[in-house]
Amino acid sequence: MNTHTLTASVLLRILFWLVLLLGGLALGFYLDRQFFPQALTSLPWHLASAFLGLMLLRLIFRVARNTGRTLARFGRDGDLPRLETNRLVTRGPYGCMRHPMHMGLLPMPLALALLAGSPSFIVFVAPLEMALMVLLVLLLEEREALHKFGEAYREYRRQVPAFSLRPSCLKLLLQPVRARQSNED
Repeated sequence: MNTHTLTASVLLRILFWLVLLLGGLALGFYLDRQFFPQALTSLPWHLASAFLGLMLLRLIFRVARNTGRTLARFGRDGDLPRLETNRLVTRGPYGCMRHPMHMGLLPMPLALALLAGSPSFIVFVAPLEMALMVLLVLLLEEREALHKFGEAYREYRRQVPAFSLRPSCLKLLLQPVRARQSNED
């Protein structure tokens, strides 16, 4: 199997994310023209908003890199397509929440809204998109994980919450795999 190819499921998820983000951006600009036209031309607003968006995007990518590397290191056995796993990972950030990568990606609509400087996207659209993302994780990802890992995932689900805002858990999201591996191997 070619480990550089993406499965149809992964491609559909990426496409869904792009449609969600770009659609939110378009809707945000449309609403801004109706309700916040002055924000479209305010340089101070756009500079401050873009700075915050870049900082948030930096955090998002850091969490995605760290959680992705954790999955790649501990969740893959054998030759698998990109972004696929076949072993249940329960260490590192996966030991304190079941979906740490999604937790890290959750603010992506807000980061894009801030980068675009769209008040409507920030206030109205991004929160709705984030709620939809949580709902999809809880409905679809959970079902797929149960199908893939069976009773082991049921037990994991009983012990570990889907998401966690505990500071110690959030700290794990920001730590590279190398810094954690000596404590857990």
